[in-house]
Amino acid sequence: MSSGFVESVQSKAQEVAKEDYDRARLLINDAARSGSYLYPIKGIFYFLAHRALWKPLLSKLVPTLTLSLGVVASMFVFTYVPQLAILVFVNGPLAVFTTVLLILNESSLIINVISKNFMLQDAILDTFDGTLVSRDAAGIVSEGRQLKSGGDSIQRLGKVIKSPFSRFSPKALVRYVMYLPLNFIPVVGTVIFILIQGRSRGNGVHDRYFQLKKWSASQRSSWLSEHTGPYAAFGTVATLLEMVPVASILFSFTNTVGAALWAADIEAKENEMSQGTAPGLREAAKKAE
Repeated sequence: MSSGFVESVQSKAQEVAKEDYDRARLLINDAARSGSYLYPIKGIFYFLAHRALWKPLLSKLVPTLTLSLGVVASMFVFTYVPQLAILVFVNGPLAVFTTVLLILNESSLIINVISKNFMLQDAILDTFDGTLVSRDAAGIVSEGRQLKSGGDSIQRLGKVIKSPFSRFSPKALVRYVMYLPLNFIPVVGTVIFILIQGRSRGNGVHDRYFQLKKWSASQRSSWLSEHTGPYAAFGTVATLLEMVPVASILFSFTNTVGAALWAADIEAKENEMSQGTAPGLREAAKKAE
């Protein structure tokens, strides 16, 4: 193998690495400027301060808590030792902690799939719409459901006239399993795995908002591609919160509130991200049509 060929390969590898580094830096900068990572935290405080938003959660509290406790306990009893035995070979002493993170992530996935598809779909939909109503965004909500004139933000919600969030996609499960081996890489692999799950989680947080906006698939894709960093940042923080045992169900609702607060800011053009990029999105949407 000639030295020229080796130098060419090394040069190409350095070029690709630089491109990836520059792209990652841009995504991080976009996420930092948008402040999207703060919305899951804002959602917690907003939820606690607005008792009307508690109603959908309280109506499902007992069955979801039972589900959460059952899943987390079962996962630790039946899978902790086998997974620890595998991870200890690659993570060493740190396997005690990385196995816990892995099981919490797995439990979160199972709980979310079961609860959001069979138990919480209507409650989470009401929480998202109710938050928008409480933020004076009733106009956009009226595009997807009937609204009543009196009562608090939840009491004003009437019959849904547009189908709610889509159910769990098999692609999400395939993607989860595909990247699961990353946890064999000590510490860094687990972090990358959570970031990947966060990005996937972030891409779905505004499904209801896009639906209310009547955006086509191409418009949604254009918006998400322009704001990859912000949505990945939101999704990562939301994922970490939903990994907390038992409290994951509570954080599912507060994350929904946070996503609705973000949508309300975008809708009102209060957010710098929206003001700076909305014209570009409109142009892309026109071209797509």
